[in-house]
Amino acid sequence: MTISAVFPGQGAQSVGMLSELAQSYAEVKTTFDQASEILGYDLWALAQEGPAEKQSQTEFTQPLMLVASIACYRLYLSQGGQAPSMAAGHSLGEYAALYAAGAVSFEDVVSTVKLRAELMRDAAPNNIGGMAAIIGLDDQAVVQVCADNKGNDVLEAVNFNAPGQVVVSGHVAALERSLGAFKEAGAKRALMLSVSVPNHSALMMPAVEPLYQRLQEVVGDAKFPVVQNFSAKAATSKDALLSNLKQHVAAPVKWVDCVSELKALGAMQMFEFGPGKVLTGLAKRIDKSLSAACVESPDSLAAVLTPAE
Repeated sequence: MTISAVFPGQGAQSVGMLSELAQSYAEVKTTFDQASEILGYDLWALAQEGPAEKQSQTEFTQPLMLVASIACYRLYLSQGGQAPSMAAGHSLGEYAALYAAGAVSFEDVVSTVKLRAELMRDAAPNNIGGMAAIIGLDDQAVVQVCADNKGNDVLEAVNFNAPGQVVVSGHVAALERSLGAFKEAGAKRALMLSVSVPNHSALMMPAVEPLYQRLQEVVGDAKFPVVQNFSAKAATSKDALLSNLKQHVAAPVKWVDCVSELKALGAMQMFEFGPGKVLTGLAKRIDKSLSAACVESPDSLAAVLTPAE
């Protein structure tokens, strides 16, 4: 069986996340403790106690989701799970995928994501930016509504998550005035998301160079292919990985194409590591022939460790 490992991004966090898994397996808390030493604050306490408002602030969301995903992945391997042949991650999740592929160490990926989160927070301060989900409208229609309603602001389609599910990003003012236009164009729903920064939009450009300088210091070759958000193509060499990562923070996430590429590479089984089951749900919408499962609880871990009859 050819397995692809996938890792979620921001938005899947919740107060009490992975608590059941941690009660059964000490490795989960150990991973969080190791990350807390690097970050300088108690990440497990944030995961278990919140508050939710703090969890949704990008400087905390990003390390939280990264470490949660890595904890689930490490546990899966420690329990005898079959190693994946390839990996991908949605937005922030690409960093967990790089870790899984051996392209970056645990210490380096945690410290780099901490820097990434701080740079992204500072790139669009004072809540000037945000994101909104557009449901039930095709990709090109979403792109057109953005073009027609941005005015002098930034308003871009940035996450192509599944057919009929696109996330747009930019200035809050542009997002709020465009919600009605998306509905008039035929969207079933258009709603603001609870995120603190306009991820993957041009407003993130100030973060690109300083983050890239750090990435050049810590990223190496991958042991197996990583399908990257920017290109939706697999890469293993340091140069190729870095080339795509440089664009990553201020360019769209082509998740539909990433999933298609994983399948084209031979993966028929997708395991999502981390809370929320977001990517598992998207996979079923993108390609019903893909088998997808999430590892986030003792039961879900047992299910992926037991071969299907």
